[in-house]
Amino acid sequence: MSEEFDTVLAAVGPRLRELRRRRGATLTALSETTGIPVSTLSRLESGHRKPGLELLLPLARAYQMPLDELIGAPAAADPRVRPQPFTRNGMTVIPLTRKPGGLQAFKQILPAGPADREPEPRSHEGYHWLYVLNGRLRLVLGDKDFVLAAGEVAEFDTHLPHWFGNADGRAVEFLSILGPQGERVHIKASYRPA
Repeated sequence: MSEEFDTVLAAVGPRLRELRRRRGATLTALSETTGIPVSTLSRLESGHRKPGLELLLPLARAYQMPLDELIGAPAAADPRVRPQPFTRNGMTVIPLTRKPGGLQAFKQILPAGPADREPEPRSHEGYHWLYVLNGRLRLVLGDKDFVLAAGEVAEFDTHLPHWFGNADGRAVEFLSILGPQGERVHIKASYRPA
């Protein structure tokens, strides 16, 4: 945090100088408007004087702009994720993370449908962790067929061909965390063919 703070502070002087010049104002005119001595304004713009509220508030008023805009403060990060659901193969997928790469979290909803659908297992790079929220999820892993009920968890290497479906024809909701190979939520169980 202090490094970011120092960076913002170091940029205030040149920013103030550029703002004044863009507006066609002189140090003398700005001094008359703000009541800040010309020498103080000059030292502030050259970086030889640290900007304090007693200097920045009159400048913000003179330039008619908010203080954070005047100093170029970074925008406060909004921690809320605003998911944009999408549909893939009839399943609604709601992204719960927005960081590209690394672990990705999703809420997935399989609508009600035939439970006897023919699985089409696929494999890809990564590692997968599932948590069933509601309903019964059919999980095909390689040549094994599992049914996970609400509250059950599964984890597996996605190189192993896998497929999800309804176990009983009703809708299923589950959380899904997918990570690149080697990145996982907790200890990885190794796959051993039977």
